[in-house]
Amino acid sequence: MRYFNSNDVREYNSNIKTASVKVLLEEASFSRKPSNHRCDVFLSHSSKDINDLPAVINFLEHFDVKVYVDKDDYELPKKTTAETGQRIKRRIAECKKFIVLVSNNSKDSKWIPWELGIGDEKKRVENIALLPKVDDAQAGWPEQEYMGLYPRIIYGRLEGYSSQVWMVYDHHEETAIKLSEWLKQNN
Repeated sequence: MRYFNSNDVREYNSNIKTASVKVLLEEASFSRKPSNHRCDVFLSHSSKDINDLPAVINFLEHFDVKVYVDKDDYELPKKTTAETGQRIKRRIAECKKFIVLVSNNSKDSKWIPWELGIGDEKKRVENIALLPKVDDAQAGWPEQEYMGLYPRIIYGRLEGYSSQVWMVYDHHEETAIKLSEWLKQNN
């Protein structure tokens, strides 16, 4: 078993042409789309992880889902206000799944715990997953106590599959589901 890591970031970034990074981020923020545009995954992240976002979005969209990130969302106020919080809450509610990109930067974020709290309120635990991103393929991840409540996305052997797969692992129940199947579920 392993976590999403810097090698994965390099791999998924290498699949994106430089000019396409801006387009990928714009599409993920729906910066030119109406507010009723389909959204499968709300991706909560630290603003300090901006360089990893294109790879993470590319990774998730590889599973044929649309990812939302708040960067460059034209509906958000330029300056953070209470309206920002209302719009973020609405985006979380609109998306079927809620994923947190967990990195060393997550512990310093004011928004991640707040967004996760909203996700917890609007979604059931079955629709929330953590995507730990580590620097080294063998490294552990910067888990915070409250994050222990949620399943995490890992890569490894899953019963019934001949090769390793990305999966959502529930460490409480010691069960897992293939990530592509989890993303398509309507819980």
